[in-house]
Amino acid sequence: MPGLNAGAAFPLTTVSKLGGGTLTLGQPEGGRDWQLVVVYRGLHCPKCKTYLAKLEELTPAYHAEGVDVVTLSGDPQDKAQAMADEMGLTLPVGYDLSLEQMAQLGLYISDPRSPQETDRPFPEPGAFVINGAGKIQIIDISNAPFARPDLEGLLGGIKFVRANDYPIRGMRQSA
Repeated sequence: MPGLNAGAAFPLTTVSKLGGGTLTLGQPEGGRDWQLVVVYRGLHCPKCKTYLAKLEELTPAYHAEGVDVVTLSGDPQDKAQAMADEMGLTLPVGYDLSLEQMAQLGLYISDPRSPQETDRPFPEPGAFVINGAGKIQIIDISNAPFARPDLEGLLGGIKFVRANDYPIRGMRQSA
């Protein structure tokens, strides 16, 4: 599958941000040197709502470890805003991730099962931890809404990596 590998430079990717302006994936803000990028499926996904609620709850703990936290989807602005409002999100929310950007990030892309689900192809979940050197320290990409990294476990892992100068693991081998 094409896409990104652990240890690779994360491609700086710019998307529109709720509240105005843009969000640059791979460029931490707020004086933090690492970034967690969480891609969610969209407003139509009940599993995403639970996951984003947990991410919102843990964001201060990530910030305390020097990790900027952002989330985004392929939803248009109105649906992204509805998700942020419904979930009470204060973390940065990007929207309108294009099909080309989804492919560049190596995300799985699904077509809607019906017009009631949503009206456009959407990304399946992905999480990227980008270290202070701009490289992918941790990557998790799923093809379904049911498999995502545990956010508390991921935070614990980031703490360990940073405290112990733990190297990037899991390089892909050519066939």
